[in-house]
Amino acid sequence: MSAARTLITVAPTGAETAKAAVPALPVTLDELVETGQACEAAGAALIHVHVRDDHARPTLDLARLRDTVEALREATTLLVQLSTGGAVTDPFDDRLRVLDAEPDSCSLTCGTVNFGDDVFQNPWPFMAELYQRTQAQQVVPEFELFDLGHVAALHRLLDSYGAPYGGQIHCDLVMGVPGGMPGTAQALVAAVAALPQGASWSATGIGRTTLPVALAALSAGGHLRVGMEDTVTFAKGRPVTDNAQLVRRAAELAALAQRPPMSTDDARALLRVKNRRTAAVAGRP
Repeated sequence: MSAARTLITVAPTGAETAKAAVPALPVTLDELVETGQACEAAGAALIHVHVRDDHARPTLDLARLRDTVEALREATTLLVQLSTGGAVTDPFDDRLRVLDAEPDSCSLTCGTVNFGDDVFQNPWPFMAELYQRTQAQQVVPEFELFDLGHVAALHRLLDSYGAPYGGQIHCDLVMGVPGGMPGTAQALVAAVAALPQGASWSATGIGRTTLPVALAALSAGGHLRVGMEDTVTFAKGRPVTDNAQLVRRAAELAALAQRPPMSTDDARALLRVKNRRTAAVAGRP
């Protein structure tokens, strides 16, 4: 079902790309806040966050996660979504603890997947525990679906444990990962057809599939996720200058599709997140 406006998510950092290889990658708290502000101005309504340590290495340190959530809430009106995937080497207990940073939303990957030369582990007991914790801690999960089997696992979660907090099922189709579903229109259509009735969804095209997936998603009534977590090349031979560049392009495509970018207020209404902003903004002048 087509929406009047497009939710644009920005995933600015990820856990895979090295800062030394891509100097424009935002890895410090200040860089993430500046990125959030620029991307909100460009049309993003939600930010999907991975954090790095003082050496720019991926970390799930809870204090850093809390500081990041707080800083983004103070400096922007973006919905803040934390990754519970972390890096492929992160232990399950650390990934579960992410919810204690009280984000608006979190990622919840619905199955194990080959991830290039690595394996991204998401066995059923972990998925079920994470899902039940999102319900108890009132965090809206975004179901990350790398393959059609993940869609079946999503149905199993819902059948076993009921609706997510807030009641809205929101998914992200992650396409083009070596080991997952390809970044093609045909794969997108098949995945969307299998989603639960009434689910909202976005699509992410990794690397060179970024544009084909974005165009297919818009044509099928979906939302968009873009960012330097997913691609560091704007066009052949042209590195991405910053995350806002990718958000601006997504916003332009959404406007061409006559579904311009959604505001942060509209995104909150769509995803039915808990209002955690009151305390964060209380000290603003």
